[in-house]
Amino acid sequence: MNIKVCGITTLKQLEQLDGLNIDFAGLIFHKPSPRYAGDKFKPKEIAIADLDLRTVGVFVDSTYDEILKTVEDFALDIVQLHGDETPELCEQLSEETEVMKVFRLDDETEDIDELVSDYDDVCDYYLFDTASKNMKGGTGKKFDWKKIAKSKIEKPFFLSGGIGPDDAALLKKFKHPDFYAADINSLFEKEPGVKDMGLILKFLQGLK
Repeated sequence: MNIKVCGITTLKQLEQLDGLNIDFAGLIFHKPSPRYAGDKFKPKEIAIADLDLRTVGVFVDSTYDEILKTVEDFALDIVQLHGDETPELCEQLSEETEVMKVFRLDDETEDIDELVSDYDDVCDYYLFDTASKNMKGGTGKKFDWKKIAKSKIEKPFFLSGGIGPDDAALLKKFKHPDFYAADINSLFEKEPGVKDMGLILKFLQGLK
């Protein structure tokens, strides 16, 4: 199981995650977020650090030009689209970088395969998160994973939303042929944007 830690705001924590062999680190480029990373890193700083983990830029309804400029400035490996981005935008971006499209699920979501169908040919990954009326992400709450377990999906996907330090056993029980990575964030923090490496290490040990 791959692990993505989202909401990173310092180079030091990126380096610490790299030392823990974390696979992906998410940097949020949505200004209203308390974990906004756009003013926390110097351009090219991440590229010079020469990390093994892959960096994921999180965007919410940004334009094509805004996203690509940020990809270049911060040496991002993947873009994560967390808003209402169209398949057409995903297709444009996929010619330049890897694309992860986020789908927010709630009790009313029924057919996940239909939900993702328009994006099948234009994305590299999906991410499933918990829907909220007031927030685009970071709810700290789980959705019903059974909705995914019975869907085909047929795309590597990240599972997000309310995963905490004590959920390793629950994740190990979750089975789907395309389950690629767990995405963790707010429940592993001392404060927004500051991760508790002790909690992350505990989580990783629980996955063994």
